Amino acid sequence: MSEPLVVFCTCPSRETALELARAAVEAHAAACVNVVPGLTSVYRWQEAIHEDTEVLLVAKTTRARYAELEAVLRARHPYELPEVIAVPVAMGSPAYLQWLADVTA
Repeated sequence: MSEPLVVFCTCPSRETALELARAAVEAHAAACVNVVPGLTSVYRWQEAIHEDTEVLLVAKTTRARYAELEAVLRARHPYELPEVIAVPVAMGSPAYLQWLADVTA
């Protein structure tokens, strides 16, 4: 089974987040994507501090599908430099992890 990953990506709106989530799942690049509203991001961009309301995507995928997921997100994302970061899943329900691997295979 390929190593499971959780991928985070911030979006400017719910509509953008849902579009990206659907595209990722339709492409089998992610098994599931949670859309989490109500996020406030504080960050430095082009030498200025910004504070923006964003929506967080939490995508579940595998190491084998990460490159495809990143490509789907970057191709459709409105930001010049979208956040797309992945962290490995250390443990999880064996049945869930098998489903994740099956759906993204």
